[in-house]
Amino acid sequence: MSEDSVRDRPARTRLLDAAAELFYAHGVTATGIDTITQSAGVARKSLYNNFASKDALVLAYIEQRHDEWLELHRVRAADAHTAKDEVLAVFDAYIDHANAAYVHGFRGCGLLNAAAELPTDSPGRAAVRDHKEQVEAMLAAALAKRDADDADVLAEQLSFLLEGAVARAGLEGSDHRLVRARAIAASLFENA
Repeated sequence: MSEDSVRDRPARTRLLDAAAELFYAHGVTATGIDTITQSAGVARKSLYNNFASKDALVLAYIEQRHDEWLELHRVRAADAHTAKDEVLAVFDAYIDHANAAYVHGFRGCGLLNAAAELPTDSPGRAAVRDHKEQVEAMLAAALAKRDADDADVLAEQLSFLLEGAVARAGLEGSDHRLVRARAIAASLFENA
């Protein structure tokens, strides 16, 4: 993208894009407002015209990451026709997330990375918790089509499998653990 086309984008978009790259690469706490505004090519005042505070920018970043993941899932779920397909679509969306082009490489779930730095009562942590609960609810809804009696229990187990795989994948900088977790999830359907 040319420098002129970058400058043509609204300041809010440029700030969110810069924050997303920097927060993911360096962390929320380590990334200052000046670094974000410099990367976005906007004045500090522009940040505060678009976000009430750094906390508001962090929350917007988390909400944007959530929306990005939902889009990855929507694409994968479009071809899902069975409960198994729907469950695996969740895993596939996480694999797609791991394989996205990150400037400094894959570092795991950006939402969990951010949540680990935020105070327990922050809106950002609540938004991350909501995302994780929504993912588990998607798994439960898919599993309920197969067997409503144990759908919630199995969805919780699969979400633990998924979160563990995301954590290990982030540490290793590879989708290998996620691919393996997907295979484990698929095998549960073969053995049921």
